[in-house]
Amino acid sequence: MWRVMSVSAWRAILLVWGLTLISPPMELIAGTLTSTVDRTDEPFGLSTSMVTAGTLLERWLGVEREVDDERLVLKICEENRASCPSHAAIEFLAFVDSARTLEGRARLGEINRAINLRIKPMSDLALYGVEDVWSPPLATLDKGAGDCEDYAIAKFVALQEAGVSADDLRIVILRDDIREEDHAVVAARLDGNWLMLDNRHMVMAEDQQVRDYYRPIFLIDHDGVKRYSGASSTSGGSRGYERAVGQILH
Repeated sequence: MWRVMSVSAWRAILLVWGLTLISPPMELIAGTLTSTVDRTDEPFGLSTSMVTAGTLLERWLGVEREVDDERLVLKICEENRASCPSHAAIEFLAFVDSARTLEGRARLGEINRAINLRIKPMSDLALYGVEDVWSPPLATLDKGAGDCEDYAIAKFVALQEAGVSADDLRIVILRDDIREEDHAVVAARLDGNWLMLDNRHMVMAEDQQVRDYYRPIFLIDHDGVKRYSGASSTSGGSRGYERAVGQILH
């Protein structure tokens, strides 16, 4: 039975295979937020500011390094699936293979559906005994469960592996005003519109269609973490993003 493997374990496997792991260092810049960037082509059509320090950035950089390690595992397994050391990698590649045969909205929907059906929703507290653990895709598949960030990270990576440009993908952290909690989804740009890939729904709604109950707080892309201008989480929330905002701003 396959067990969740630590990053150090993956490194050992990869070294045996004769690969050198490269984890590009990303230095935390002094300060907190840069000047506001007016990017109305972002999801929800709002401007954002780069986050250069704080808990949320550190959490993302940490899981990004783990994703880089897992990409090497995926590369090994794609080249020789018979010798792949990870059942989760084989399963993940099957999702990607199916999506590659499709185009446009169908490709996005295939990944959204596959990840939504494969992962059981479960809180970090129930899984790990602590809050706010962000897991890379293969670790999440090994667990078979995760929370909204884990769904979003898995989709974010799977879509890139399936051929969707990183320029057209975002992880968006939102405030759900109906449930009074924070939530994470993937936003994918298609024909100039942003579709929300949400673990709560199979239907992919456009960003403007969900504004009545979702308010964007943070955005994550290949450049890093950004905060929506004027965004705030108005109550404590279950995921601690209001605390993250406080740590970014002070």
